[in-house]
Amino acid sequence: MPSHSERVEAAVMATQAFCASRIPDGASDQIRLDVLRRGRSITIQEQRPPWDPERMGPDWTSVSVAQLRYDASSRTWALYCSDSRGRWWPYEEIASTRSVDPLLAEIDRDPTGIFWG
Repeated sequence: MPSHSERVEAAVMATQAFCASRIPDGASDQIRLDVLRRGRSITIQEQRPPWDPERMGPDWTSVSVAQLRYDASSRTWALYCSDSRGRWWPYEEIASTRSVDPLLAEIDRDPTGIFWG
C-alpha cells in the first residue's frame, strides 16, 4: 500500500498532467497553469502576463483556481474553491474521493462556474 507521501506525489503528477492538457499548444505566452504543493494540499493557479508591461511591470498575475486536500485518516481527497478574499471553502458539489481524478474532472467541467469563471 502506498504511503501518504507517495499518494500525494502521485496526485501532484496527475494534477500537473491535467494542467498541461488544458493549455493549447502555442499559448504558453498567454496563460499558464501552475501546481503548488504545500504539505498535503495541491493548489492550481492560473497565471497571465501583464496586459501593459510598461506600466504594470513584467510580473505575471496569479489567480487560485482550486485546491485539493488529502485527509490521511480517511485516505481521501477533497476539493476546495476560493472566495474573493482568497479563503478556501469546501466545494460541496462532489464528495471526497480516493483518487484526484474525479475532482480534476469536476474542475474541468466546472458546472457552477466557480473555478474558471
